[in-house]
Amino acid sequence: MLDPKLLRQDIAATAAQLKRRGYSLDVDSINELEAKRKVVQVRTQELQNERNERSRAIGKAKAAGDDIQPLLDEVAGLGDRLKQAEDELSGIQNSLDKILYGIPNIPHPDVPVGADENANIVSQTIGDVPKFDFTPKDHVELGERLGMMHFDAASKISGSRYVCLTGQLAQLQRAITQFMLDVHTRIHDYTEIYVPYIVNAESLRGTGQLPKFEEELFRLNTETPFYLIPTAEVPVTNMVRDRILEEDQLPLKFVAHTPCFRSEAGSHGKDTRGLIRQHQFEKVELVQIVKPDVSYEALTELIHHAAYILYTLELPFQMLELCTGDLGFSSACTYDLEVWLPSQNTYREISSCSNFESFQARRMKARWRNSETGKPEPVHTINGSGLAVGRTLVAIMDNYQDKDGNIIIPEALRAYMGEIDLITA
Repeated sequence: MLDPKLLRQDIAATAAQLKRRGYSLDVDSINELEAKRKVVQVRTQELQNERNERSRAIGKAKAAGDDIQPLLDEVAGLGDRLKQAEDELSGIQNSLDKILYGIPNIPHPDVPVGADENANIVSQTIGDVPKFDFTPKDHVELGERLGMMHFDAASKISGSRYVCLTGQLAQLQRAITQFMLDVHTRIHDYTEIYVPYIVNAESLRGTGQLPKFEEELFRLNTETPFYLIPTAEVPVTNMVRDRILEEDQLPLKFVAHTPCFRSEAGSHGKDTRGLIRQHQFEKVELVQIVKPDVSYEALTELIHHAAYILYTLELPFQMLELCTGDLGFSSACTYDLEVWLPSQNTYREISSCSNFESFQARRMKARWRNSETGKPEPVHTINGSGLAVGRTLVAIMDNYQDKDGNIIIPEALRAYMGEIDLITA
């Protein structure tokens, strides 16, 4: 969430910055609540001071052997008034917090202004798109012709937007995952981490999925709210929730492979065919926890780490700078990597790399101790897919197909596939 000081000290400037991303801040409601909060807080503090003074008076009277019952009666009435003031203050603060938790992050000043994805900027294109002397098939047709991609079986088991992979396609997905983990741990110096796939509501609030995006989550039917993770970002980033990190502990660099579960609410009719938009999919996620003064250097590094996978697999891709209107709720700056899919004759997102600055850290109370001041300050959090496993599988099938519908194994993955170089029916 935003620093509450921004709303108290310069709410007009904050509203102007949020307007860049198309968000209209309810300034009047916040100012009204803030004015009430100040009045009630002063009254509460006055009552607390009065109670403390009366308590001291009781102590002195008791020590002197005086009758303290009249003083006790006065304190009892004072306690009721104090409780009423504290409850009123708590109610006002809850109303302010509800508004605050619904406010998105402020875009970085360099983020291009735009209303929607049409204003995103292609900043770099890498690799040559393949030329085929035949009409390329999409991954669904390829997978079904190979007899290794089964949507009907998955639908019978679970419903739509699921898949069963068998044989060498299942092995290829596992090889992709292991390759990514090896690259990020051995070359890019991330610490691999295994995390729960079920999280509590506080974890989702910490990274910004709750309360705004509850309809997109799979909630378990339990008395206490628990959810399947929509991304490894949630449990991995929450590793530092409610912690004060020492300066020499930073940066923290984590990589995790997990399944991800999303209801895809609001995506009716979008990518209903194939693996692009599934309820269950897998990602290798990169997370960095850093000091604020190096967070944009860390974002650039993380983008290069994700891009390295595409480069090594020799998959054509482009880097997209997201405009203000297309930023995620918690993000201050985002770059997407989009891989070329010949069957669709376009680039599709395969990784989204974001700097959340202190937005998630404030929600999580994740801090570092500044050695210069000795005081705790919010860390900055960065994350991105390195990469989405299913979409990488799609990209390999699309770009490495031959005219007979076989799949050539990229050189970088052959050691993970028992040195086979071709998947055939």
